Amino acid sequence: MREVVILIPDVDVEQNVEIEVRINGRKKTLKYRIELLDWEGNDAPPEDTVQILRHKIDEYDKDWELVEIGAPTKSNIPLMFRKKTSHP
Repeated sequence: MREVVILIPDVDVEQNVEIEVRINGRKKTLKYRIELLDWEGNDAPPEDTVQILRHKIDEYDKDWELVEIGAPTKSNIPLMFRKKTSHP
């Protein structure tokens, strides 16, 4: 199992979240970033919103990986990224 779901309180958009965990006695800090992607125009057709989303993900800081795409609204969509960790 690679993932464990932890419920956290609601956080504001464009916030960083750090969670400290212990795995087999070793402390590890996991870092998350929540971003809100605004659609370029509220009446964009679905194909355009997919392209906007794809571009945002492709151009995002490569030190972060996408872990969740939230429920879209007519004007935006929340994205959650996790800081990549280096493995020894």
